Amino acid sequence: MPTTIPAPLPRPFLLACPDLSAERLGNTDTPGVWHFDSGVQGKHVMLSALVHGNELCGAWALKEALAAKLLPRRGSLTLAFCNLAAFDRFDSANYAPARFVDEDMNRVWSDDKLALPISQERRRAAEILPWLQQADWLLDFHSMSNSDVPLQLTGMEQRNIDLALALGNPATIIADAGHAAGVRMRDYGRFGESGDNGTRSLLIECGFHGAPEARGVAVDQMARFLVEAGTVDRNDIPADWFTPGAPIQRALRVTHAVAAKSADFRFAEPWKGLETLPAAGTIIGWSEGEPVTTPYDNCVLIMPSTANLRAGVTVVRLAQPIV
Repeated sequence: MPTTIPAPLPRPFLLACPDLSAERLGNTDTPGVWHFDSGVQGKHVMLSALVHGNELCGAWALKEALAAKLLPRRGSLTLAFCNLAAFDRFDSANYAPARFVDEDMNRVWSDDKLALPISQERRRAAEILPWLQQADWLLDFHSMSNSDVPLQLTGMEQRNIDLALALGNPATIIADAGHAAGVRMRDYGRFGESGDNGTRSLLIECGFHGAPEARGVAVDQMARFLVEAGTVDRNDIPADWFTPGAPIQRALRVTHAVAAKSADFRFAEPWKGLETLPAAGTIIGWSEGEPVTTPYDNCVLIMPSTANLRAGVTVVRLAQPIV
């Protein structure tokens, strides 16, 4: 019989919850969406936060941009506070239920799902969709239930890997194909096409949901992204928004996504993420009593979590360095 690792207690949530009473109004016909057009040719840039209602770091970043009255010099800038209904459920003492109301909003970004508005998340996604469709560059802010180490999720296209390297932060870049359960915002439509079609899309995992440091990661990423897009000049941004760049960046390619067959899934160790397991065949955990093992030597574990455990949910991804 496999050794059962007890489910860890929820970590303390130390990041303050932002007051979004003003920001949720927006300046468009879509609540929670702000749009600014410079009138000068340039990229249509979109920053999205609160796709998951308990991931507050991105909301803090957008709130800071609005407070600073940061406007685009070139192109346009859209700021979207996405799943406000889930955010309204947030409780720092029990933060997991605020991830979504009916279903994960970051699995609904396909035309077939959006055509069936059977959930709060799909209806809200349909409201945001016109803004996403006009965007050329997208940065989607997220955080994690376990890991403290920020991760830049690029998808598999080289154009996004190159952008992540150009930003200079964070240290770890993950090239992954998404989730079997549904399409993420950063992979919707043109963002998911092959080749260089002019779009760029990144999903930044800023660290643990409740870590105050995640807010700083989000602000730094926002600043670097807007400068790289040409939306603003570096001297338009407060100097303290930037944190020191990573001494070395490494890129990892996800080769396998381990999905739970049911709620009967247990890890063999209390993995935190980014562990490198030297030998192929090392047991990662058990799914319905069957061992789940590493498929190759020097396998890196990405975002192991059973926080949202149910059938079909990805519990860990397996990666190797991009050579």
